[in-house]
Amino acid sequence: MLIVLLGFVAGYVDACTFLALFGLFVAQVTGSFVIAGTEPVVHEAGFLLKALAIPVFVVAAGAATILVSIARTTRQTAWSWVLGLEGILLIAFLAIGLANSPLHGPDEPAALMAGLCGLAAMGVQSASVRLLAHGAPSTNVMTTNTTQFAIDATQLLLGRFRGGSADQCLRQPEFGKVRQRLVETGRVMIGFFAGVVLGALAFRFSGFICLAPVIGTLFCLVIVTSRAR
Repeated sequence: MLIVLLGFVAGYVDACTFLALFGLFVAQVTGSFVIAGTEPVVHEAGFLLKALAIPVFVVAAGAATILVSIARTTRQTAWSWVLGLEGILLIAFLAIGLANSPLHGPDEPAALMAGLCGLAAMGVQSASVRLLAHGAPSTNVMTTNTTQFAIDATQLLLGRFRGGSADQCLRQPEFGKVRQRLVETGRVMIGFFAGVVLGALAFRFSGFICLAPVIGTLFCLVIVTSRAR
């Protein structure tokens, strides 16, 4: 359930930043590599923000890794540390957005700072899932999840068509693993998409303050995970 909720958070935040920051996706940085590589040919507004997404994402993932390493030397769970950091970064995002709304372009300083806070928050979340939920689907890169979903679904279907049972195509332990992974990946994809839809609607009707519910969700998760041993 934690991974599904984080998928929802990532989708929600991504929709808000896409609408608020002129097409910026903070949940993943694939587009930033494309923009950085094509800048000599196509000069696009907001280049600085999207190019800085790469190092900021890396630094945020590094910070999450350090926190996880420190937490492992204490009695506390690492989840509460990294989720708390993500929540603080989103609070900064919200504060900058509220103080400077409406934003007029991707190159103004407020848009740059808000975007970098959002990118850092998603960098922390992405690294945290990789470090603390081994084998879980990505909560913010749906390209990877969609590919894995297609592979798993096709393997199960091939098993059915080849002999009436997926067990004849896949060994019994593999069959169970593939089916479980398919379900888990599908849940995260649905959670992310639900977050995108609700985030877009919330931003449309309330602006930057729409980030408050997901910030509250993160700090609720901090409390829950801190009590889990």
